[in-house]
Amino acid sequence: MNKIVKKTLPVLLTSAAVIVALLVLRQLWVYYMDEPWTRDAHVGAHVVQVAPDVSGLVETVQVADNQAVTKGDLLFVVDRARYRIALEQARANLAERQASVAQLRREIGRDRSLQDLVAAEDAEVRRAKLQAAQAALATAQAAVDLAELNLGRTEVWAPADGRVNDRTLRVGDYVVAGKPVLALLDTGSFRVDGYFEETRLRGVAPGQSVDIRLMGESAPLRGHVESIAAGIEDRYRSNGSTLLPNVTPAFDWVRLAQRIPVRIAIDEVPKGVELIAGRTATVTVDTGRHPHNDKAGTAPTQAGL
Repeated sequence: MNKIVKKTLPVLLTSAAVIVALLVLRQLWVYYMDEPWTRDAHVGAHVVQVAPDVSGLVETVQVADNQAVTKGDLLFVVDRARYRIALEQARANLAERQASVAQLRREIGRDRSLQDLVAAEDAEVRRAKLQAAQAALATAQAAVDLAELNLGRTEVWAPADGRVNDRTLRVGDYVVAGKPVLALLDTGSFRVDGYFEETRLRGVAPGQSVDIRLMGESAPLRGHVESIAAGIEDRYRSNGSTLLPNVTPAFDWVRLAQRIPVRIAIDEVPKGVELIAGRTATVTVDTGRHPHNDKAGTAPTQAGL
């Protein structure tokens, strides 16, 4: 009996080890070839391009590079002298128009008291002048409102909570209305954009839980699938000069899987992990969990706080 055991035991152990190894290899094969995961993922965030609404020289800059700001913080000020003068001119013009209207109203009132002595034609002319003066008065009031608005817009405020990124604006720079001069990273919009091979999208759906691992960090982040892109650019087709399809020939024996963008919302950030737009990440989707179907869109929380 002992001889039989001694002979069969190594065989059984070897067979068991081979079976376990095959099962492990199969699981690894399924994970790496079929499971929805990708190393082609990056942290993203909305970037607000801050532009002045008026042109002029920069008088002061109130923020430093990479400084955190809250919505409503003063970022920089455009030279106000020119806009103060424009407001004074507009107010002077308004006062002149108001005086003209008042004078015409007095004349019309006098005409009414001397109705028998004033020709009807002269009275009609004065009424027409009054209407024109009232229109000019409204225009002057609008000019004052615009001048006040422009003077107020010389101060540029943060439109959202975030961090000033790569600040190159300096005192004395000339800025142009509508041209961005500061980049503000909206810290409330951090997300992960994962680019999945189309062969690994099977079973992926919004709301599914996602494991996020940033390069250089040991602690994983938690998130959920927010949305899947509805389309990507067709690089093999364009319109020719005749408006007919121009299709690039493809090699049938080489078929590379397309990358489909999947937007992932960040739900939990471990303490000590810094979210920086552009960081590389590896993401794995748990197709069996949908804990965020009713919580999509919630802001990320800092674990341990």
